[in-house]
Amino acid sequence: MSSDSPQSEPILAEVVIIGAGPCGLFQAFELGLLGIGAHIVDSLPQPGGQCTELYPDKPIYDIPAVPVCGAQELIDRLLQQIKPFNTRMHLGQEVSELVRRDDGRFLLRTSTGTSFDAGAVVIAAGVGSFQPRRIALEGSEAFEGRTIHYRVRDASELRGKRLVIFGGGDSALDWTLALAATAASLTLVHRRAEFRAAPASVAKMRDLVAAGRLRHIEGLGQSLILSDGALAGVNVKASDGELHALQADRLLVFFGLHPKLGPIAEWGLALERKALTVDTEKFQTSLPGVFAIGDINTYPGKKKLILSGFHEAALAAFGIQHHLYPEKRQFLQYTTTSPVMHKRLGVPDN
Repeated sequence: MSSDSPQSEPILAEVVIIGAGPCGLFQAFELGLLGIGAHIVDSLPQPGGQCTELYPDKPIYDIPAVPVCGAQELIDRLLQQIKPFNTRMHLGQEVSELVRRDDGRFLLRTSTGTSFDAGAVVIAAGVGSFQPRRIALEGSEAFEGRTIHYRVRDASELRGKRLVIFGGGDSALDWTLALAATAASLTLVHRRAEFRAAPASVAKMRDLVAAGRLRHIEGLGQSLILSDGALAGVNVKASDGELHALQADRLLVFFGLHPKLGPIAEWGLALERKALTVDTEKFQTSLPGVFAIGDINTYPGKKKLILSGFHEAALAAFGIQHHLYPEKRQFLQYTTTSPVMHKRLGVPDN
């Protein structure tokens, strides 16, 4: 895993995967099983996508045969899974240009000057490049990353702190439930009575409020409370008009993401509501040789689940194999019994 120095000649690649989130990593695995090598490019400085960047400690319960694992743990397991294939990663750079050549191959360039000559491309870029929606309080920018946070990097650092959480979606409720037991105090602020989060999470939050273990205010942040230039709390105006001065060591803001397709929108690929349209046989976009999996794509019945993205990656791998090697006969091999698969995975002979 590395960031690249600019080179004069493009890197020759069978496949370039744009995005190092769970779907991009699993795509490299599925391609590796078919004997196809891949390079992965991601704008973030580390692999993991939203799992690592936004909620590394968030528990995930719907990965088959794994009752529960943290988002970062899932990424770590996927990285371990692709080790046999020596997948090279190019991190901290955005793919800024994609051009289909006359011979059907693709030229890709990144923001740092790295270029690729690829036989096929997989876009697994999640929601594209994203920025958190920021809290609109005067002077808040000066405290971002110190006492105002849009993601939790280290939950242990919040132990014993006075916390105010803003938001009404899954991230806000998940962290409210996770931190309530260890915070010195915790107040959840949401602008309306209805929540976008899972009903079960909302019910648990209300039970904790009833038990006096956290406070919930329906209202909006009004202004920061400062003491000698440091954050001391936040003023919140409730829906009934009452102003609450909340003491706080940290503000955690979960207003969601502001997704941007970025350069992807300029590549001439068919779009529907800022998502790439694909077929459901091989998850190919409107441009032959360019495939899209995960949250970046759309098709009838689309469900934005990691589980669905894994399924899409498996079918895309066979579509990519046929695109690269149309003369090659395709047949399904099982990792439990196939000597070829065992060799590729480094499984010792019995």
